[in-house]
Amino acid sequence: MGDFIKLVNNWSITQFVHTFGGLFEESPWVAERSWPSRPFDSFEHLMKVMKNVVQSSDEKVQLQLLCNHPDLGARISMSSNSVQEQAGAGLDSLSAEQYNELSKLNKEYTSQFGFPFILAVKGHTAQSILESMRKRNRRGREEEFQTALKEVFKIASIRLEQWLVQIGHEHEFELKPSEVKQRTMYYGKGDVWIYRSYAKPLTGIQAIPESPFTGRNNILFGMNIKVAVQGDELLPSFIEGDNSLVVATDSMKNFILKHAADYSGATVEGFLAYVSRRFLEIYPQMTKVQMTADQIPFEDVPVRREGSLRASELVFRYSQNDRATAAIEAQRKGNQVELSNHFSGVADIRLIKVKGSEFAGFVKDEYTTLPETWDRPLFIFLNINWRYEDPRDGIDDQRGRYVAAEQVRDVAAAVFHACRSASIQHLIYQIGLRLMRRFGQLSEVSFESNNRTWETVLEEVKEGEGKVFTEARPPYGFQGFSMTRDDLEVDYGGSKREGEA
Repeated sequence: MGDFIKLVNNWSITQFVHTFGGLFEESPWVAERSWPSRPFDSFEHLMKVMKNVVQSSDEKVQLQLLCNHPDLGARISMSSNSVQEQAGAGLDSLSAEQYNELSKLNKEYTSQFGFPFILAVKGHTAQSILESMRKRNRRGREEEFQTALKEVFKIASIRLEQWLVQIGHEHEFELKPSEVKQRTMYYGKGDVWIYRSYAKPLTGIQAIPESPFTGRNNILFGMNIKVAVQGDELLPSFIEGDNSLVVATDSMKNFILKHAADYSGATVEGFLAYVSRRFLEIYPQMTKVQMTADQIPFEDVPVRREGSLRASELVFRYSQNDRATAAIEAQRKGNQVELSNHFSGVADIRLIKVKGSEFAGFVKDEYTTLPETWDRPLFIFLNINWRYEDPRDGIDDQRGRYVAAEQVRDVAAAVFHACRSASIQHLIYQIGLRLMRRFGQLSEVSFESNNRTWETVLEEVKEGEGKVFTEARPPYGFQGFSMTRDDLEVDYGGSKREGEA
């Protein structure tokens, strides 16, 4: 039990009603009837008692409570709480058209149900309020009566929370640790395909020894995007079927597509950061936006111009090979939007090394049938992700510290070529060391690898040193590994094989 609730438990009924009588609109009787239930364990307990008082009252009393609420947007005298709440939703600055529609819907609602339209307007906009009114006007009276009571309870809880914030005791209005429930609640849109022509070129990429890549013209800038949004205000859409705050996923798709025209950067990461911020700026009911993307690579096509082969600026080859990936999370923190959980990556790298790889010295017991091999071909599928020490380096391509997926891919291939690996585990560690040394702006590199080494059919061919292979049969081995800059400072006794990165 918090110290402040202990103090409240010692208040006289006069002080108690004076403080909490306004939680329910013009209905101090709720606080008055709740006072005898002291002591309260917490402010959640207090609110639960008040709700029970209302729910146990007869319907005439409940109806009067509903009728005490003013019409939304009405230009009449109302309680100070209602004035502040309606102003927060923009109802004090409606356009003439919005005001007229709101007045019309209010009259229709009151005429049909016998009480005013009630909505906890926190997190709403004038437009979402109008949409909610249109929908609820079509319901039956009993359903709407219960919905209105639920909204009254929401309003009372919000008022109590705001009062505690004002007096500096907001920490006491929270669930006990044993009662906290982490609810999974999100929705969104996947496979949002974007093809933007003549985006800003990616320039300023520092050359590295392992890769010829130093930039991208972005004449075609393609992405496949997935977005998921969260927010407590969206809960009614799940439990009540109330879609008044739901942004249709088709609208999300259109939102992303239209903002592709406004984006002035050159990277997938920058676009995700830009659009996720815009979602939270436009839709107050959303508190968190998570976005991921695969970049669609387009390869240059050589054409003969002026006597030599040059890259065409008109025709490109749609690539089905490895691709850049990115993810970002934007969350509302007060009046600010914070970006977090950002990572970049390159997915579906497929590399085959025809010889120079080993796999031996593993555990041998009654379950072992795999023979040791000292010089095998090795075929791997590889995904690599990385995080930046300063996330701005991965979002703002103007800082000159952006790590391109093409260079990461080329580093992996270069290490694979040079390293006589003892296993795939050993190989990805060597790749990680090279990446951390090459890109000082990275804080972490992680790997997901998959062994797809071909099955040997014939050890010899008629001429030369060739062999014959076929596709590997499932199941397949896989590995996962992550590294930080600390791995550069630890001596693990050195590599057991030559050619380490």
